[in-house]
Amino acid sequence: MVANPEALERARALFQAGKQNFESGRYRESVECLEKSAALVERGGKLGGEVQIWLVTAYEAAGRADAAIALCEQLVRHPDVKTRKQSRRLQAILTAPRLRTRPEWLTQIPDLGGLETASAEDQKAYAVPNRPKPSRPKPRPKPDPEPIDLSQVNTKDNSFVWLSLGAIALIVAGLLRFGYA
Repeated sequence: MVANPEALERARALFQAGKQNFESGRYRESVECLEKSAALVERGGKLGGEVQIWLVTAYEAAGRADAAIALCEQLVRHPDVKTRKQSRRLQAILTAPRLRTRPEWLTQIPDLGGLETASAEDQKAYAVPNRPKPSRPKPRPKPDPEPIDLSQVNTKDNSFVWLSLGAIALIVAGLLRFGYA
């Protein structure tokens, strides 16, 4: 349906605005931008499919599950393979039965929005108790190292050292003799 490049640019700008609104949690504004963008692009094209996939997720997030499922059913027959694949996945998610949740599985989070207007007793209930900071333990002084008793130290020559030095000397001499160095 894109008649000119200006309309395509407008559609892309609306698409980006719709995505940003969706990611910011403004689902109603996202639906509006994405619907306008979908009206400006060719629905059978790649961009049209991408816009409509985002529109499905925005419908669901905005609480319009029926519209999301209906659009998903249309997108299953979309010419773009990637769009068809995504729409099948979304359709499976949207039409899946809802799980029942038990109250003990959920955690209640208190609303701290009205804390400024709450009474002093209510504010104390939400206040973090003042705890004294634990004092750091004093570091222990390091003990002096024990002196080494030289009568206990092995000062005899190690024959391995002489053997390895001799082997190295033979290897170097052999390399020099045969001209590799």
